[in-house]
Amino acid sequence: MIPSYRGKVRDIYDLGDRLIIVASDRISAFDVVFQELVPEKGAILTRISNAWFSFFKTIPNHLLEIDLNRFPEPFQNKEDWRDKAVLVKKAERINFECVVRGYLSGSGWKEYKKNGMIGGLKLPKDLKESEILPEPIFTPARKNDLGHDENVNESTMEKEIGKDLFQKLKRTSLYLYNEASKKVSNVGLILCDTKFEFGIWNEEVILIDEILTPDSSRYWEQSQYKLGISPPSYDKQLLRNWIESTNWDKNPPPIALPESLLLELKNKYIELEGKLNQCLLQK
Repeated sequence: MIPSYRGKVRDIYDLGDRLIIVASDRISAFDVVFQELVPEKGAILTRISNAWFSFFKTIPNHLLEIDLNRFPEPFQNKEDWRDKAVLVKKAERINFECVVRGYLSGSGWKEYKKNGMIGGLKLPKDLKESEILPEPIFTPARKNDLGHDENVNESTMEKEIGKDLFQKLKRTSLYLYNEASKKVSNVGLILCDTKFEFGIWNEEVILIDEILTPDSSRYWEQSQYKLGISPPSYDKQLLRNWIESTNWDKNPPPIALPESLLLELKNKYIELEGKLNQCLLQK
């Protein structure tokens, strides 16, 4: 079976009014997909996302079925898809990533050092790298199918999609971040930042894509958190750091990844899944 669309790390099968999204074990960085696979990655990320969708059951989402045995024929027999595939509503994507930042890190830190702002929002002076922000901030990015997503300010997003929809997406994104942040703190984790995507289905705004996985979020260990540095995280920073230690120019063809790095990435994903399962099972 040939996918209708093949993304960097996911394959999508269009069934008309529904989609099947399959998370592969592929990994990418700097917009380049590597040849090597991270064992179990797709299944781990899908389980994490599904668990968060279940936790936030009052927020409508795109999931229709996560049990492969209940998929339509002929997809039930794709045993290699187990835990990696979801059957979802085919929504009209809202072409903005809804990014929420609670700490000053990553591209936000780079922007702040230049002009004291992130996404057009003025921040207090003399903040340090990884410092907690006075309150979480909403910093959207316009999705581009070709090339990098484009950071924009709130007024640009509001103008393009309308005030009511903008306010709903901002309010929902901040709610999701704040509740998730409180939840993961119970198992010694910090949710530095994350991004959400939304779509319109039957005139209703729903969550789509993935939520609160290490591919869409930056998680830190509270025990390793320190001002002035970028603490070790459960996202792809491990891969990015390794790349920075090489002479690769970050353009195709990709550099070969050592097996030891792939194993380290896999173990990080497994470790995070265990912590998140622990906190999501708590009352």
